[in-house]
Amino acid sequence: MDYAYAITPFLAWLVAGVLKFAINSVKARRPAFGLIGYGGLPSNHSAIVSSMAALIAFREGIGHAAFGVAVTLAFIVMLDASSLRRQVGRQAATINRLTEATPEPARLRERMGHSLLEIIAGIAVGIIVAALVNGGI
Repeated sequence: MDYAYAITPFLAWLVAGVLKFAINSVKARRPAFGLIGYGGLPSNHSAIVSSMAALIAFREGIGHAAFGVAVTLAFIVMLDASSLRRQVGRQAATINRLTEATPEPARLRERMGHSLLEIIAGIAVGIIVAALVNGGI
């Protein structure tokens, strides 16, 4: 039984997460457990959806309806990651500034979305993982 369609997005998520942790740890010069979450390079969300689109392209071809659905979903996820979630992060930063003077202010997470570079890196991770899975790992 072929589990490639089930395994590929999980592997893309895992690879992107490990890379993100390693990159953040190098930048912070310590294990960056506190930086795990939304945002950062590469984009986990972009890696997951692009891995599925790429695997479908490799196996079924770009003319297959499933590829069109996968690409459509990928665009929606990536647009959300680059625009909506970044706006949420900006709002959180503003709320954090406004509540600084209050006793024991609850800090909101400000790093939410992704830059274009982070999304492109996620796409690259997704395509590479899909190619490796398609090749037989």
